[in-house]
Amino acid sequence: MEDLVGELERSYRETEERRSDPSVYNDHREAADVGRRLKELQGPYELAKEWRQVTADLAAARADNELKELVPDLEERAAALEEELKLALVEIDPADRKDVIVEIRQGVGGDEAALWAADIFRMLTRYAERRGFTVEQLETSGNESGGFKEVVFAVKGDGAYSIFKWEAGTHRVQRVPETESQGRIHTSTATVAVMPEAEEVEVEIDPNDLKIDVYRSTGPGGQSVNTTDSAVRVTHVPTGIVVAMQDEKSQLQNKTKALRVLRARLFELERERQQTEQAEARRSQIGSGQRAEKIRTYNYPENRLTDHRVHLTVHRLDKILEGELDEFTEALAAEDRRRALETSTA
Repeated sequence: MEDLVGELERSYRETEERRSDPSVYNDHREAADVGRRLKELQGPYELAKEWRQVTADLAAARADNELKELVPDLEERAAALEEELKLALVEIDPADRKDVIVEIRQGVGGDEAALWAADIFRMLTRYAERRGFTVEQLETSGNESGGFKEVVFAVKGDGAYSIFKWEAGTHRVQRVPETESQGRIHTSTATVAVMPEAEEVEVEIDPNDLKIDVYRSTGPGGQSVNTTDSAVRVTHVPTGIVVAMQDEKSQLQNKTKALRVLRARLFELERERQQTEQAEARRSQIGSGQRAEKIRTYNYPENRLTDHRVHLTVHRLDKILEGELDEFTEALAAEDRRRALETSTA
């Protein structure tokens, strides 16, 4: 533990010195990176300072007969701090700092599933706003019931991916649809995909790999809503990934948005490939995050939400749907760190 704390203290000092370096200060991107790194180290560094103080007090108590009665409590605190430090120093996903692109699609359940997709969209955008992030809507495909077949949006802010990655998967709802005259509970689903938004320098797209089609935008019932061919469909030929955008009136704006989403999908595809190669077991710790995986059940009659990955159930669904998801985010992140620590020390 002494070596671990010593290494942490050295890293913290070196990062502080780098922040004061004029060459770093004058480079905005590097200064931002150093600032983020210092912020990451701050929590563990404070724990390390407390651990040093507690271990010093423990040594003093063991050496002084008048303080012997303090030894058990100090030993317990020292052990707890060691565990907290190990968890705090688990290597984080480099993508955690990034903005994200979120795709929500209706799943099983027809119109009710489309309405549920719209409810998930509202819940996640409210959560983003509560966390101080900015939401940018990229594409919507509605249906005649007022729900969404698909909605795509970006969440911008430092650490957005570290928060929203836990929302990826299948969200299942149990409720009585407004159109249900017999009062029967129906089960519907919506799927959520969450991808780190990639910079152009991180994912280079060869224009020769793209097939671009333009067409007229259509509304929920299929009717044309635009007299010009402003909608854009981009196909990445090597992977077969297709992205369509029609919300903007300009063909160029729709193409720009489509390329952003394509870049994020390609970045996530490569991340998944690397993770599969490097640590298949690691990816399955809390869940793969794949769209087909049922991650939560939202039960309206019981005002209940259950997260199946951490077996956490709360009876305040009404609050959750207003974006109060912090308890689940924290539980999932803590479980992920704990599992990662188990893997690294196995």
